[in-house]
Amino acid sequence: MLVTGAGRGIGAAVARLAAARGHDLLLTWRGGEDAAQATAAACREAGAAVELVQADAGDAVATARAFAALDRRFGRLDALVANAGITGPASDFLASTDETWAEVFRVNVLGLASACRHAAARMATGRGGQGGGIVAVSSRAAQIGSAFEFVHYAASKGAVDSLVLGLARELAGEGIRVNAVAPGMIDTDIHASAGIPERIDRIVPNIPLRRMGTPEEVAETILFLLSPASAYVTGAVLPVGGGR
Repeated sequence: MLVTGAGRGIGAAVARLAAARGHDLLLTWRGGEDAAQATAAACREAGAAVELVQADAGDAVATARAFAALDRRFGRLDALVANAGITGPASDFLASTDETWAEVFRVNVLGLASACRHAAARMATGRGGQGGGIVAVSSRAAQIGSAFEFVHYAASKGAVDSLVLGLARELAGEGIRVNAVAPGMIDTDIHASAGIPERIDRIVPNIPLRRMGTPEEVAETILFLLSPASAYVTGAVLPVGGGR
């Protein structure tokens, strides 16, 4: 399994759960080497073989390098978890910049497409692969819109949802299932890194389950979508948002 953005948050939770369930792993990270190394160490402790590669998910050359490292170490790919993504700075739409929009789409959309292309080329039964699964990490923002804060991010995740649906239909005949999870408010550092840590206190009372989700809860959903238990599921965008 290849997991992008595996250093912390949802990506780290996916890596740890996947290792505990017997997957060997190629993990990518962009910033925060100590956290990435800690994730890799925990996965090795669980018995997984782990390759750790620094890669900006929006850099096509770095993505190709990560997949080449996977080929050398493991020789095959069964699953891709395309988790890496950025929000960009919080702002209302009129204050957002072309630079913010370009950077968010570079990572969240173009980077995802590149990773999926590399993964599908290795999994496709028509190219000698054995099939497999892809799960992209989208967001409830795609449906909510994130007005006055993250319209740029919400729009990028709307593109992710469309990409997942198109790939699911195009790659089904190649033995590849493509799905997404759409997390809502999850207890990670993404809110603080966007410059609005107070957002949590403002939104949690409006969540029907009255709490944030955990990275581990999202990871469980992702592993379900990659398991035989979901063998008839493709093209789905599964909300993990506590009802919001």
